[in-house]
Amino acid sequence: MNRLVAWFTRRGISVFGSQELAVRGRKSGEWRRTPVNPLTVDGRQYLVAARGHVQWTHNMRAAGGGELRLGRTAQAFTAVEVPDAEKPALLRAYLKRWKAEVGAFFDGVGPDSSDEVLLRIAHKHPVFRITLTS
Repeated sequence: MNRLVAWFTRRGISVFGSQELAVRGRKSGEWRRTPVNPLTVDGRQYLVAARGHVQWTHNMRAAGGGELRLGRTAQAFTAVEVPDAEKPALLRAYLKRWKAEVGAFFDGVGPDSSDEVLLRIAHKHPVFRITLTS
């Protein structure tokens, strides 16, 4: 599924709001790309790592930003990791929108779960607040 979404996104077709994340590799310096579902809450944009601590999250911490791409359009951004204590509302909003796609990665936790349950899994799912710079 991820490859199919990536294929469409690289050609400028967003699938349910998907975009392509491009971030420099922390060791190679090469651009690394993966499809993501940017989340907007209260006018701010976030990237949620539904699959947990994966390569793009490690690269994002090292690079401090990247690009969101859709087809040939790229928007540069800076990124700041959100502390676990601030994640429950963001995870709830993310799951409300994309649970059908990513619910399997959240161990039965859903948008109707309590703040306590969401806080308990928060450490497993990095979240980055992004600010567009271009």
